[in-house]
Amino acid sequence: MPLPPQPPRFLAIETSTDTLSLALGTGQPGDPVWAHSGPGAAQASATLLPAVQHLLTEAGWALADLSAIAFARGPGSFTGLRTACAVAQGLAYGIRTDAHPEGLPVLPVDTLLVLAEEARHAHEADKLPAPRTLVPLLDARMNEIYLAAYALTPSGLEAVAPARLCAPEALADWLAQPPVQADDHTLLAGNAFTPYAERLAHAPGQRRTALPTATALLRLAPALFAQGAAVPASQAMPLYVRDKVAQTTAEREQRAQGATP
Repeated sequence: MPLPPQPPRFLAIETSTDTLSLALGTGQPGDPVWAHSGPGAAQASATLLPAVQHLLTEAGWALADLSAIAFARGPGSFTGLRTACAVAQGLAYGIRTDAHPEGLPVLPVDTLLVLAEEARHAHEADKLPAPRTLVPLLDARMNEIYLAAYALTPSGLEAVAPARLCAPEALADWLAQPPVQADDHTLLAGNAFTPYAERLAHAPGQRRTALPTATALLRLAPALFAQGAAVPASQAMPLYVRDKVAQTTAEREQRAQGATP
């Protein structure tokens, strides 16, 4: 009797913040997960590849055993996003098999979706009522935050509002309007609450401090892979949202006063 087919296997890479996060596994509930976390930012480029090899050794897998390489594409740290994309592409290109003659496919996933999944999972683990809407908030520096909105449905997280930049003090008004219309069943989650505590004071909704993690990315990977979200390595691109890093003094003052792009 032939053995049942193995579920897809994934390497997940998350370097959108100052933390490097890796996870290896099938992403299926109950299956083992091999994970690594460490300093990110500039250090990620030096430690990422050795950490990947260590996880593969622990699992007893080779790169060629993977079905795809998932990475958080952004928004987030410019350096981190470029590192994750470049490493995912390099590893994918390096594996050419009969099944993947052009290299492994890659699975680019929005960082804010990964953050929302991390918050959802933590909320569930704490046995708290499931929120109807999750709004991930990631510190974008320069007096801004990255945010998006997702509805929690029986089939998973579904996008309600795409990634964008927002001044912290403008969040309350944005949350009050369609399509979000935040209430007590809305969960705000991320790392923006400490740096912008006073400026976010009037934003409605529950709050949870969280970061995007590779284990959350790994949980998302099977469904996204089944939906055909994987692409050839050559098509992997970061999602920056903010294309301009340098600002004039006047622009910085304007943003500090609460203007949004």
